[in-house]
Amino acid sequence: MRESNGLDMIVEIIERLKNSEVKDLVYVRIKEFRENMNKPISEIFKELCFCLLTANFSAERSLKIQSEIGDGFLTLPEDELACKLEMFGHRFPQSRAKYIVEARKMLDRLRNVLRSSASSWAIRDWLVKNVKGLGYKEASHFLRNIGFMDLAIVDFHIVNLLSRYGLIVKPKVLTAKKYFEIERVLKKIAEKVGLDLGVLDLYLWYMETGKVLK
Repeated sequence: MRESNGLDMIVEIIERLKNSEVKDLVYVRIKEFRENMNKPISEIFKELCFCLLTANFSAERSLKIQSEIGDGFLTLPEDELACKLEMFGHRFPQSRAKYIVEARKMLDRLRNVLRSSASSWAIRDWLVKNVKGLGYKEASHFLRNIGFMDLAIVDFHIVNLLSRYGLIVKPKVLTAKKYFEIERVLKKIAEKVGLDLGVLDLYLWYMETGKVLK
């Protein structure tokens, strides 16, 4: 499949979805994300924990775990948090508990960075460098979920979709360089359909999974 044909096909599908009931589902999610930005840092931190859980794990199952643990992300000792993560079926309970407890120590710094005038790209770089367990995908996911709409979330669903339509060659390893290359491809699609990258992600996720998750 030629790249231009693949791009045209994706654009056509998204334009149809923008004029369907999917648009309403997407709108509800975007409204939720924008409201998250004004919540207390404790609530924003729980969103960070959700994104830490999603690394090499199901977003849908991470969502259920987030709901079950709730304020425990803020209060539970590392060993108890690991036990709960294991009980709820997380694939990496020990490492994720460790990352979450370490991230708790950075709440004040996190609040200050998010409230700063830095660009979303600079904030994402800060998160990747300072929060253990966050790669570019997870950091982008977190920022989108609290209202930053100009970053791409390059997960395996998106990689598979773009590869299938001939827009990228599926990478064996998603390095930072490759992440940014794919982000540029997604930006091209976003410009074609008149959507922010964070909104486009929801439509692409729907194309691949039939769901509009956060």
